[in-house]
Amino acid sequence: MDLIIYAILGLLALVVLLGTFFTVKQQTAAVVERFGKFTSMRQSGLQLKVPIIDKIAGRINLKIQQLDVIVETKTKDDVFVRLKISVQFQVRREKVYDAYYRLQNPHDQITAYVFDVVRAEVPKMKLDYVFEKKDDIAIAVKRELNEAMMDYGYDIIKTLVTDIDPDIQVKAAMNRINAAEREKTAAEYEAEADRIKIVAKARAEAESKRLQGQGIADQRREIARGLEESVDVLNNVGINSQEASALIVVTQHYDTLQSIGEATQSNLILLPNSPQAGSDMLNNMIASFTASAQIGEQMKKTNANKEEKVKQSSRSQRDKESGYDDDGLEDGWIE
Repeated sequence: MDLIIYAILGLLALVVLLGTFFTVKQQTAAVVERFGKFTSMRQSGLQLKVPIIDKIAGRINLKIQQLDVIVETKTKDDVFVRLKISVQFQVRREKVYDAYYRLQNPHDQITAYVFDVVRAEVPKMKLDYVFEKKDDIAIAVKRELNEAMMDYGYDIIKTLVTDIDPDIQVKAAMNRINAAEREKTAAEYEAEADRIKIVAKARAEAESKRLQGQGIADQRREIARGLEESVDVLNNVGINSQEASALIVVTQHYDTLQSIGEATQSNLILLPNSPQAGSDMLNNMIASFTASAQIGEQMKKTNANKEEKVKQSSRSQRDKESGYDDDGLEDGWIE
């Protein structure tokens, strides 16, 4: 019998001991009630309470928490879009009583305010501006939540618009527009590059032709100067200009034949290549020069005769208009 009494007393002592001491974790607050009435708020560490009479009604998390809210709404240009709003909030230590007793479900309360603000702000904007002004939407949500939740002991740390997801068909259309713009820009750059290449090539060809023509002109000038010097040298030794020209033509003719013969794998044949070729070419040139000179002299004489006839006709017309006859006497007078 005594053993049973001791066991009961020991059990009661254990219950009293366990009901007296309790611990509160870091960044947590414990709400203590006595017979259903709030008595105190306990912070982290080892705490005491009256066993059986006092009880822990609940614990409040004092850490920064995050609530993700997905809102579907319509923009000003009638595009449905889904926005993900991340709300970071924290219970204020001096407002633990309000946070525990005044709100039944703070997450639902915050979600309701986020829906209200987003659906009031986004319909004022076009889809492109929603992407550009997402920070403005986040600021509006934070401002509204701070005003509403401050009285309930909650502090809104930050709000973020973490995702903007338009309707899948709208997203595909936007991607096509973006791709078309990029293709257009790429085509413009490619066309500009081709134009630059064509202009550069044309300038290079023009410069090449100019230099080639200048080289040919310089070459012919030097050849003419060399021929002139050769003719002067031959004249000094008693060879007249016609003989000197024939000698130069024949010499160049045979120099050309020699250079062709020295070249390997050459299919070029110089025609005519007989010994009289040089003389024939020279005679033909001299005959052409002589005929050209004769034609030029004849044309000069013809032009001079025409000019003389025109002058005589003009003098006769002036004499008739002034009243003198062909003998130089005035009409009606006989000398």
